[in-house]
Amino acid sequence: MSKRNSAAAKTAARERLRAERERQAKRAKVKRQLIVAGSVVGVLAIAGGIGYAVVQNNKPQYWESAKSDKLVKPANTTGTNGTIVTIGKASAKKTLVMYEDPRCPICAQFEQTVGSTVDKDVADGKFKIQYVGATFLDDKLGGEGSKNALSALGAALNVSPEAFLEYKTAMYSTKYHPDETTDKFKDDSYLIKVANTVSALKNNTKFQTAVKNGTYDKWALDMSATFDKSGVTGTPTLKMDGKALTSDGTNAPMTVDTFNTAITAALKG
Repeated sequence: MSKRNSAAAKTAARERLRAERERQAKRAKVKRQLIVAGSVVGVLAIAGGIGYAVVQNNKPQYWESAKSDKLVKPANTTGTNGTIVTIGKASAKKTLVMYEDPRCPICAQFEQTVGSTVDKDVADGKFKIQYVGATFLDDKLGGEGSKNALSALGAALNVSPEAFLEYKTAMYSTKYHPDETTDKFKDDSYLIKVANTVSALKNNTKFQTAVKNGTYDKWALDMSATFDKSGVTGTPTLKMDGKALTSDGTNAPMTVDTFNTAITAALKG
């Protein structure tokens, strides 16, 4: 056999291996979606009454196995598991901690009304923000949209903090944020569609590959565990210096005016 033919054979073999790996990845993804579909059906079937414990037992098996995956931390994170996500100017003395669940409709309302004000304050150096992602709505409603969206946010964060913020804004927008019961964020294709509205993520093959392959799925679970350990029981929740920012002593400020009042007081405290 000539060297040329030998090299061609090796190249063909490598291509076959690559193609097989891609087929296996696609099969795993299809299996994951089928598991989710079965889980949602199960949740709907028991919606009349058995409750939270049964929902927990019907969680997709994929995410259970992902807990033991090798952790890949997105760029622009700190902490042992990369679950500290702080964005803003280093000169800003105080940090606003924001707890949000991607499927949360009230978080969407907050982002649509107050989000641009928060982003401007961060850009102006008034404070930094620390983002803590939650996924409890997957457990309460069934599905995987919160976890899948949080993983995609990790892929955006790996591109840049700016891409992360813009993507989060797009996710919560009136155009793209779904009703929490539809679980549209479980679909990678939908998350990529939303991402294509962000300049740094549009047709970004590295980002899209990370979403499709679940590169940051383990990170999303670790981030969710951070939320679970925080003692926070609902989203959105805003805290500064360990104290909740509220408009009425209980609820997060949901208008620009009430947010400005709350943040001004917190910055002085």
